[in-house]
Amino acid sequence: MFTIEHEFDATVVTLVDEGTAPLQEDVTVHATESVILLNQYDARTDQIVSVRLSPEQWRDLTAALNLPEGVYKAT
Repeated sequence: MFTIEHEFDATVVTLVDEGTAPLQEDVTVHATESVILLNQYDARTDQIVSVRLSPEQWRDLTAALNLPEGVYKAT
């Protein structure tokens, strides 16, 4: 399951794990013009873990999910 919210300066997608136990914490994706921010709560450290991607890295990641194994260069 996921939700999508459009805020003033970002689109926020929340991914909810509905798989088999043990379930993972929700992941939020904040997408702006200059950065894609992935956040997930880590119960072991009681902190939010963040990963920052450039829009180009995000584009490459989403493209890679549909490609076979190999090395690719964006054109």
